Amino acid sequence: MATQANSVPHPTLVEVDPFMASIIAGILISQHMQPSNQDKQVFKIQCVDWTGAQIGNNDYSDDIRSIDLTKIHNLSGPIAIEGAEPGDCLVVDILDVTPFEKMPWGYTGIFELENGGGLFAKEFNSKAAKAIWDFKGIYATSRHIPGVRFAGVSHPGLIGTAPSAELLATWNERERGLIAQDPHAVPALAFAPEFKGAYIGQDLDPELLEKIKTEGARTIPGREHGGNCDIKNLSRGSRCYFPVFIPGANLSVGDLHFSQGDAGIITFSTSIIKGGVEKFALKQPIFLPSPVDPMYSAKLIFEGISVDYHGDGKQYNMDATVAYKQAALNAIAYLMKIGYTREQAYLLLSAAPVESHVGAIVDSPNACVTLALPLGIFEHDILPKEEGLEKIDFGQCAIRSDGVI
Repeated sequence: MATQANSVPHPTLVEVDPFMASIIAGILISQHMQPSNQDKQVFKIQCVDWTGAQIGNNDYSDDIRSIDLTKIHNLSGPIAIEGAEPGDCLVVDILDVTPFEKMPWGYTGIFELENGGGLFAKEFNSKAAKAIWDFKGIYATSRHIPGVRFAGVSHPGLIGTAPSAELLATWNERERGLIAQDPHAVPALAFAPEFKGAYIGQDLDPELLEKIKTEGARTIPGREHGGNCDIKNLSRGSRCYFPVFIPGANLSVGDLHFSQGDAGIITFSTSIIKGGVEKFALKQPIFLPSPVDPMYSAKLIFEGISVDYHGDGKQYNMDATVAYKQAALNAIAYLMKIGYTREQAYLLLSAAPVESHVGAIVDSPNACVTLALPLGIFEHDILPKEEGLEKIDFGQCAIRSDGVI
């Protein structure tokens, strides 16, 4: 007979409504500190999507076009870990990442050149588009990108500890210096603190709130503390080693991905390694990837080198970013031969479990980067054939109501 008395659920420390922007802050959990670190606390954190529920499950991308990006990222936390001190290492095990039962969908978006941009914002003069992904167990499908079904690699896009005041000042100084090199760049080179849209999520002294909103770093890039790194391998079973900069570490998490842009629930356990920053030369986090990965062994691999042959043909010296962009553009051009629109192909590569690797970064002038597209996610054969590729009409993804793409 099942024993209810000894069946204790793991506590949920942060609860949110996935359809509303809401953040709970200032949680303190007790951390047992036996030298073995075997007695770990397990807890759940609920997260709204990174935009604060600005994107809807519909068939137009007007919400992407008009999104208020001063409000990102919506994070759950900070969660203070009792016993964590500056110089320690906070060990975070990601035990599970799941969507809300009442919200079994997410989205992938292309943002406007003048409002968010993206990897190909300039190349495509990007206009808003999106795909809604419906979750069915471990799989995702989209009415906006037919013919595709893939197993998700659910993970937090953003996770990390809080910086010290000194480290925060360093971030702001170096990023403001970069902005000053080209303050009118589109997309922007970096993002300075922004008072508008800042949401602290708790009642504080007005002067302190003013200071936080004026000096608080934007969460858009990853930094020494972790942050918005979008490492998809940090899924169920991953372990993260974060440097601690302030007492309590103040762990925050958000921007959950089934593949991109989703609300959900993440389950953690935590422990502390005293003096871990010195022990491990921990300038930035260290990660162990998840042992659980979709089994897509057959892949079509696209190569890119550091020559902008999709643009002006300029030769770059050992530029892996240029090489990656060329590999992705090669893949997009190929998918368009199959029948997907440029927007559908772009969104698919943003969501599907593709793999990119640096093949060579020593032979001047061309870095070589590859992008591997799993064959098993397609319901049709996409391999090259002597007679060419069969082109199918897959419609179009969700675009602006005015029809502009």
